[in-house]
Parts: sequence; structure tokens; C-alpha cells
Amino acid sequence: MVKWLLGAALTLTGLAVLAAAGFYFALKRPDIAYETLASRYENAASRYADLAGGVHMHYRDQGQSAGAPTLLLIHGYGASLQTWEQWEARLGEDFRVISLDLPGHGLTNAPAGYRPSIEAFRDIVAEFARVQGLTRFTIVGSSMGGNVAWEYALAYPEQVDALILVDAAGWPETRDDLAEDPLIFKLLRNPLAAPILRDLDNTRLIRQGLLASFGNRELVDDAMVARYAELARAPGHRDILLQLMLDRSARNDATAERLAALTPPVLILHGAQDNLIPPAHAQQFKDAIAQAELVIFEGVGHVPQEEIPEQSAQAAWDFLYRVHEGAALAPAP
Repeated sequence: MVKWLLGAALTLTGLAVLAAAGFYFALKRPDIAYETLASRYENAASRYADLAGGVHMHYRDQGQSAGAPTLLLIHGYGASLQTWEQWEARLGEDFRVISLDLPGHGLTNAPAGYRPSIEAFRDIVAEFARVQGLTRFTIVGSSMGGNVAWEYALAYPEQVDALILVDAAGWPETRDDLAEDPLIFKLLRNPLAAPILRDLDNTRLIRQGLLASFGNRELVDDAMVARYAELARAPGHRDILLQLMLDRSARNDATAERLAALTPPVLILHGAQDNLIPPAHAQQFKDAIAQAELVIFEGVGHVPQEEIPEQSAQAAWDFLYRVHEGAALAPAP
């Protein structure tokens, strides 16, 4: 009887393992070639720069000529330069607007073994600026890109004439902050679940994460979900995205003492309904930076540049008009 029960238990365990393996392989998704992704997500403004260390960076350089004030736009975690398209259309009337895809994101190809971090991203942006001959510009960052932007302003103050932080990351996260995260971020932070999740079809989880990022959820359509899901499957991207989530504890967090060293004018934009980075963090930036301005958008989530593009771009334009004292800019509409 004991042998029979043991045999039955082993049989059931084996069946469960086989079922789990079958489920995994049914959901496993291969990489998508860069050429395929480029055919879907490039546009006429797409350009590429070969940078030190083997990074092949996708970027767009639009708007006014090189003589106009320049904006350099940096997207957030898992996103791409497409997040800025509506700002580019509005601000490109008066500015030279450059957006880029960070390594592990969009159409930028990073070499095998690339080690992502906020500092690595800061340094690759500096390399991009050097190659493009950018010596003075406003740096704009969304979410994780905001963390890159303020780290850049600290490291290269002579290059930055202004800093715009859009729902920016960088402050230490509390247990309560993490409790509000979408399920996909909780799974990616789990060192046991994340490696399994890496190769699976995460479209449903990505949709849930995007829905949590918008106050107006109707803006999350199939095309947006497909773009996030497909670009994450570019060769090497999933490894970089996974490392970024698992290595969060190694980040050099914001402190009042560090941010007090920021010298350019700073604009802080934040959605009041941001479920990823609490509005309290925006207030912390405001309190820590003497010359900072803060604008909170009521009813808006984590990506105001997409959710309320006209209103958020106008806030940026008004700020930049004051920074440049109207030089080379038309009167505010």
C-alpha cells in the first residue's frame, strides 16, 4: 500500500511537472529581429549613432535647426522614444527636439553582456551628446529617464541649461510605494519569478501595467500594448530589463544633500493619480531643489506627456520661455 501511494504521488508530481513545462513552452516567445522591429517602429526621422562600447543607438532629431534651443528627451523603464511624439510635434515648433532609445529599449542595440544602470545610462547619454556635438541643452526625463536626467545634470552641469522631470524616479521607495506597483513590476522584482517570466508572452501583464499608468485608461489601446510587448523582445532587451529591476537596490538614491548641488532651473511635472511614483516624491524634489517649480496635474497618471500632451507640453514651453527669456522663441500662445 505504501509503495502504491508513493508511486501515485510520484506519478502526480511528474504529471504536474510535465503540465508546467507544457504551459511554459506554450507561452515562451522568441526574440524579434531588429530589422523586423525597425520596419514597424522606425519613422522618417529615425537615425542611428554608433557609440563607444558597441551601442547602436536609435534617435530622432526633429523640430528647429541646430541654432535653436535644444531639448534632449529620455524615456522611462520599458518605454521608448515614442512616448515623446506628441511633445515633439508641439515643442518642435520652437525648439530642436532630440529623443533617444536607451540600451535595452526601443530600437537601440546594446552588445551582449551590457550592464545597465542609471549611471551607465547617464554615461551613454553623455557619449551620445559628445558624438552629436551637443554642448548646451535642456535635458528632459520621464520616470526612470528622470533619474537619468537629474544624475546627468549633477555630473555635467556645464552642459545643462535647464532640467525637466516628468514623474521622475530616484527617491528611495517605501514598502507602501511598492505595494501599489502593477503586478508585472512585482514579478520582475522577484528573483525567483523574474527569470521564468523573462521569456514568456507578457502581453497581458504589460497591458495591466499600462492601464495602471494612465488616469484615462481609454488611451491604452492594442497598438500601444503591442509596441511595448514587441520592443521588449528585441535581442538582448529582456536581459537588460530584468537586470534593471533586480539591481534596483544598487541605485544611488536621491537625497536632499545630493540634489542641492543642482544648478540649472528645474521644472517638476507630476500626475496626481500616478500609481507608480507617488506625487509625494515630486514634492520631495521640489523641497530639495531651491530653484525648482512644481506642477501637479489632477486626474492624470504616470505619463502626462501621453495622457495630456497639450497641457503638459504647454507647461514645459512656459517654463522654457522663462529660462531663455524669449530668445529665439515666439510669444506664448
